[in-house]
Amino acid sequence: MPQKFHTIGLIGKHGEVSPRETILELGRFLLGRGHRVLLEESTASRVPNHKMIAASLDELGVESDLAIVVGGDGTLLHTARSLADYEVPLLGINLGRLGFLADVSPKDMLTTLEQIFSGEYREESRFLLSAEIDGVHHTAFNDVVVHKWNIARMIEFETYIDGSFVNVQRSDGIIISTPTGSTAYALSGGGPLLHTDLNATLLVPICPHTLSNRPIVVDGDSEIEIVVCDPAENIHLRVTCDGQTSLPLKGDRVIIRKHTNPVRLIHPINHDHFYILRTKLGWSEHNTTPRDK
Repeated sequence: MPQKFHTIGLIGKHGEVSPRETILELGRFLLGRGHRVLLEESTASRVPNHKMIAASLDELGVESDLAIVVGGDGTLLHTARSLADYEVPLLGINLGRLGFLADVSPKDMLTTLEQIFSGEYREESRFLLSAEIDGVHHTAFNDVVVHKWNIARMIEFETYIDGSFVNVQRSDGIIISTPTGSTAYALSGGGPLLHTDLNATLLVPICPHTLSNRPIVVDGDSEIEIVVCDPAENIHLRVTCDGQTSLPLKGDRVIIRKHTNPVRLIHPINHDHFYILRTKLGWSEHNTTPRDK
């Protein structure tokens, strides 16, 4: 029996006017089908005459059966962190090019939604990271990055996995990435692509001094601890989550674990992860049509 999505939350890209027409079209469509529609309050303030119920993200998380994110991967990253503890499934409408996370185009969105409401969709579960920084926990969907800030020299730190010492390295920093984030900063740092179904965490050094410091893949349930060797250097350090939240480090360590609740992503029934990789990364440009088996 397909899940019933009665109350729908809508979230638009922050700081932009561009989602307005898409939001209004979605609102008319959903209200016309008899859904109760909650429009995130910041989005509502930028969409006049929307005829939907304005709600905070917390209210949207509590009451929604499905959250539709209109924007791109950055908007979906922010929403995923905000709503993860509510376990609301997310669907991404991408206003630009095909996204790794937001994979439905505006021209296909109404047809795709009809299919989803009929029970024709794919759902996947992806985990987030929880970074403990000075006793406070922060979430990341793609990655947690410990890096230098406004200095030309390297930083020195130790890495521990489940309490076992791994190494001490001098570098520009380190990326701790989920499989979702393996196509983001970790990829540009020389890390491997991880399939999103894997329960694994990726550690990628940023410009290491010693070339033998290579990316490491560990169990997704591992506890990762980064300890700064010289706490006096902390004024030059930042910890960044998903490239969106940048935090100073007052103590000498960052502890990263799997977050308790996963992100639930809704995809069209024809969702193909490898098609997205081919499209985004430019693979097989000389021949985009697979041969007959």
